[in-house]
Amino acid sequence: MNSQSFNLVTDSWIKVIDQDTNQPQQVSLTELFQHAQQYRQLAGDMRSQDLAILRFLLAILTTVYSRFDADDDAYEWLEIDAKTLTITEPVDEDEYESSDLLDTWQQLFQQGHFSGIVLRYLEQYQQRFDLFGQQPFYQVTAAEYDAVVPAKKQVATGAGTVAVKQMNRLISESNNTPNIFAPKTDGEKNQVTQAELARWLVTYQNFTGVTDKTKIETAEKFSTPSGWLYKLNPVFANGRSIFETLMLNLVLVTKKAYIAQKPVWEYESLQDYVATRQKMILPDDLAALYTTWSRLIHIEWDEQHQPTIFSAGLPMFSNENAFVEPMTTWKPDSQGGTEDFKPAVKSTKSLGSAMWRHFSQYVNVDKSSSHEPGLVTWLHLLERKGLLAQDQQLYLATAVLVSDGNATSQSPVVEVADDFSIKAEVLFDTEAEQRWPERIENVIDLTQIIGKDYWHFVAAIGEIRNVDTRQFANQYSAKFYDRLNGPFKQWLAGLSNDDDRDAKVLEWQKQLKRLVLESAKELMNSSTSRDINGIQKDKVGLQNIFTVNNWLRYNLKQHLSL
Repeated sequence: MNSQSFNLVTDSWIKVIDQDTNQPQQVSLTELFQHAQQYRQLAGDMRSQDLAILRFLLAILTTVYSRFDADDDAYEWLEIDAKTLTITEPVDEDEYESSDLLDTWQQLFQQGHFSGIVLRYLEQYQQRFDLFGQQPFYQVTAAEYDAVVPAKKQVATGAGTVAVKQMNRLISESNNTPNIFAPKTDGEKNQVTQAELARWLVTYQNFTGVTDKTKIETAEKFSTPSGWLYKLNPVFANGRSIFETLMLNLVLVTKKAYIAQKPVWEYESLQDYVATRQKMILPDDLAALYTTWSRLIHIEWDEQHQPTIFSAGLPMFSNENAFVEPMTTWKPDSQGGTEDFKPAVKSTKSLGSAMWRHFSQYVNVDKSSSHEPGLVTWLHLLERKGLLAQDQQLYLATAVLVSDGNATSQSPVVEVADDFSIKAEVLFDTEAEQRWPERIENVIDLTQIIGKDYWHFVAAIGEIRNVDTRQFANQYSAKFYDRLNGPFKQWLAGLSNDDDRDAKVLEWQKQLKRLVLESAKELMNSSTSRDINGIQKDKVGLQNIFTVNNWLRYNLKQHLSL
């Protein structure tokens, strides 16, 4: 029996930024929930890791506050075991009051800190949060692992392992393909502290590729799945502190019926969890979804306390119409019917496209067939119930690892993080004729049209210079949108329902015109004699840098109502 202990409830492993000192700290789960209001933000090894940890923390809070109110009392319509803090009887839907959950949220938000029941819950399940426990954190024992994998993949064979350097998403290196630009030297790539391993365990379950080939044995064959979070285009809300961030993302009411929460550590045995996963049924509760494993993991420790990690794939449920997931944007499934939606996954082809350019994915602009993220629906509910101030500035953000698109590896190639802010009253404006979401989307559409005008301007110059026209135009177009990002996000954040809306739209159009002409001028200033002499084109005649600049100005005049 392993005498070691590293318990996530009491040992420091979560990285945060202190509000007062603005310095990083490493804290335990107890410290985090006790002092969440004193920490500015999560500050792990990468932004996507912070998102995985955020969802893990939310699984704890969703479980606790769906059973207990802000005074640490069980809801009257629940039967709770005083020792295990779990629900013992099905909820009578005639007695269930969703308003009780909203009252809990409101009381917590107003008091500015979490209540003692969270720490009591963690104390009750503390043994499940130990990396070296009898039921180790996010792992299975050797006997449990051997019971479900093929004999040739059992622990004693040493097969089916995943290196630390592959689990560490800053490296993501297999034994076949070295990562030349890794932040660690070869000798250090497989070295890891226990705090680091805890963070990467949570992250890896969410952002797993498919390079490892070991799978559990099932009656029906299944493909090794990637991590659940890897298949989303995430969206979450950032607050001014970790407490506020957790509260804004704490979705306590999703349906009229009560949904019992069951995170992975509440399963009596891992056999029960594996049996549930073999059915490939989408969970209906967020705690289960946020703690979904993509891999069954067992860890053997050497004398230097370094891990050998055994990993086996678990069957994964479909993400089609998985609207229980609140933290993703959606798009119609091209292979399904018009009623089917899948997460709008980020790919390498859309890396340069900022969040604001896809504004309609985050709020149902025209009330049509689009499907807005559940998180935005939740925030709208809070605003509608008066639990959020109308002038509250909402910070919507994303953080995601993007895969290489290779079906046989799905290795991460880049991390994308972005955000924009907007007042709650603007995002959820209901003004019939001048509704802000529709007007914002129209402004974005116009901005994209001007972006195309600029692209064609640059492409024409590329044609004069006899270079790869598309590549040349795409390069400068990306720089142009980078130039727009800051000003547009500032314009968006400054909107309010008291504005003269036509004046605010005109304000952006003027700024947009100035920005595009400045970008064009910089390109004009780098012109060569070839640009000035130009080329002869059929039906067009002479095309040089001056004529294409005139075309750009003509298009601006046509498209901008200045």
